[in-house]
Amino acid sequence: MVEVIRAAVLAGVAHGFLGRRGGVSRGIVAGLNVGIGAIGDDGDSAEAVAENRRRAGDAVAPGARLVTCYQVHSAQCVVADAWEDEARPHADALVTDRPGLLLGVLTADCAPVLFADRVAGVVGAAHAGWKGAFGGVTDATIAAMETLGARRERIVAAVGPCIAQPSYEVDEGFRSRFVDAADGNAAWFLAARPGHWQFDLEGYVADKLTKSSIGGVERLGLDTYADPQRFFSFRRATHAQEPAYGRQIALIAVG
Repeated sequence: MVEVIRAAVLAGVAHGFLGRRGGVSRGIVAGLNVGIGAIGDDGDSAEAVAENRRRAGDAVAPGARLVTCYQVHSAQCVVADAWEDEARPHADALVTDRPGLLLGVLTADCAPVLFADRVAGVVGAAHAGWKGAFGGVTDATIAAMETLGARRERIVAAVGPCIAQPSYEVDEGFRSRFVDAADGNAAWFLAARPGHWQFDLEGYVADKLTKSSIGGVERLGLDTYADPQRFFSFRRATHAQEPAYGRQIALIAVG
């Protein structure tokens, strides 16, 4: 059965953060792998991924049209349309005010962020890896929602399962990029072994959301790296020298 993790701040909105439970993929990407480009060690098929995407959509908003982007770790946000998968725009966030569209972002350690303004009937979804978060993908999503009639003070957002600080070691150059960019960014790093730091991606993303003056922010506090039975993880697969890794999906729709 597909596991759907929901956020209290989005209560009443059709949404869910999904992991790897409840799918038909096999091998090292066993479970609910929704990544079109993720091929398992036994040859995860396009048919399996399509079935997983169907199951994911039905678990959150049955009958809605699932739309995703061709994610490129950018700060680009687009207004969603019912495009075909092969016509996905290169972007990392999407918004809509159209009933019947189900917005999805794929992750495998990056932070999925779901947004809603219930009054305006506007929702958004963002893929916030460190590059996108640093570049302002959450701010771009909020701004795009406002063009559809959302009001900043009514928007609420939830940060879903992502790699947690104890699992996310980075080097000094990575930390310097953040520390040099803004006062206070050093707070998201803890010293590790010499020349390395532990980065709090979830905390950084949540802080940017809070500073944007939206109406509410929730952190789910779930570590993708540390829970292989529940979530896919790019970094865990890399450390294990696996040839592929699965992707999970976060979904939201108007209503």
